[in-house]
Amino acid sequence: MRAGHGASEGDDTGRPRGGEVVKYIGSKRSLIPVILDAVAEAMGRIDGERTVIDLFSGTSRVGHALKRAGYRVLANDHNAYAEALARCYVQADAEDVLPDAERLVKEFNGLAGSPGYFTETFCVRSRFIQPRNGERIDAVREAIATKGLGPELEAVMLVSLMEAADRVDSTTGLQMAYLKDWSPRSGRELEMRLPEVLPRAAHGKGGAFGMDAQAAAAALEGDIAYIDPPYNQHSYLGNYHMWESLVRWDKPEVFGIACKRVDCKARRSDFNSRVRCGGAMRRVLEATRPPVLIVSFSNEGYIGREEMEGMLAAVAGDGGTVTTIENDYKRYVGAQIGIFSPTGEKVGKVSHLRNKEYLYVVVKGEAAQRSAERATAGVAIGASGTSDPTPTAD
Repeated sequence: MRAGHGASEGDDTGRPRGGEVVKYIGSKRSLIPVILDAVAEAMGRIDGERTVIDLFSGTSRVGHALKRAGYRVLANDHNAYAEALARCYVQADAEDVLPDAERLVKEFNGLAGSPGYFTETFCVRSRFIQPRNGERIDAVREAIATKGLGPELEAVMLVSLMEAADRVDSTTGLQMAYLKDWSPRSGRELEMRLPEVLPRAAHGKGGAFGMDAQAAAAALEGDIAYIDPPYNQHSYLGNYHMWESLVRWDKPEVFGIACKRVDCKARRSDFNSRVRCGGAMRRVLEATRPPVLIVSFSNEGYIGREEMEGMLAAVAGDGGTVTTIENDYKRYVGAQIGIFSPTGEKVGKVSHLRNKEYLYVVVKGEAAQRSAERATAGVAIGASGTSDPTPTAD
């Protein structure tokens, strides 16, 4: 397998490749070539129907890449903003939504600003986005809410708005805090762009789900499960609470200088707990149904390599295999810049700039046995001379 270090963040139009909210912890942008190679190799071993389940889809960058490669993708994440990203980049197909989406982007870019919940919460009470852009966000979000769009088209519009807001925010990449002084990009005018929605994948229409990971693991069927859970104390809901409120548009009560949603206090993941992370991982692994699992985990995580390999070996069972691929990569942009307080004051030093990401490939026992039998049969056929060695044209 080749080690990949990714494409650039954007093309010559400035549109992010793969449609990611670019400033995102845990992004797998640079690891996508490695992940795609692992999926292709494993799929060849099990001779599956080309369906991949992404249990913690996040920005759906991986799901988007898998769809581009032709796989049917089932993407799941319990956060609403992540489910919207999955519905846009995995479930929605270009042939179904792009003509209407293009028209709506043009219409929404022409709307005048109208101050509301978003402006008051994230531009006045806090300073994530400059007020004139916040007013535009309020106007567009209300317009989306009143149009009664179908789920896929609505998701495309929400993602377009989310990404437009991301391009003019004033943070180091997380919504735990905003900068003391406005960032240069925050002075730009908010502009919606058409997300990179792909045509339907060769192996079938994808799906987006908003379930708890363990429930999704038990419910979704496929050939390969890609598992990329939170790995330490950093909560995705807490770090991206503004996107959660923008997508849900439930206008919740907030707390603190960062104006976090009050449910950030209650909606806590076991994966963000050092004590509970191992148990949560075991429960998800045991519930997952496909014959092959591909697991991403960082060396900064609560579960070390030795413990993870032991956990995965138990899931693989007798005759199963566990392969570990080690990758070196840059930390997320906020960690490279430094550590800031909620008021934007720099309060800490950067300890290191690079991490290791482990990609574990698990082939369960029965699947490994079938793969070995096929390989043996192939050798036997070649040795006996019963197969025609003359290649045929496709």
